[in-house]
Amino acid sequence: LKTLELISAPGFFEALGAKTERLVSGLTGAARAAGVPLTSNQVGGMFGIFFSDAEKVTNYAQATACDQERFKAFFHAMLEHGVYLAPSAFEAGFVSAAHSDADIQATLDAAAAALR
Repeated sequence: LKTLELISAPGFFEALGAKTERLVSGLTGAARAAGVPLTSNQVGGMFGIFFSDAEKVTNYAQATACDQERFKAFFHAMLEHGVYLAPSAFEAGFVSAAHSDADIQATLDAAAAALR
């Protein structure tokens, strides 16, 4: 019941979407700064990242054309920096209300290091 109470609060989903947008924008910015092609999709607290110079990835054929080896290397580098992402480039990531601004920033710092 507590979960229903929390998600019923005014602005809950807007805040969750904004937090996810901050993460996704930071990831794409870190990739851009490192000269790494990366695109992303986001809906609410759910996101996907794809190592590709495509503007958007919206289907399986586009997803399979992305750089799977680069995703694998990024996944392992993020683990080394203490951040666990979904292990497959075909899986979504999720941000929750439990993730703090400090968590988001730590993830972005880890990504900047992992993308170097």
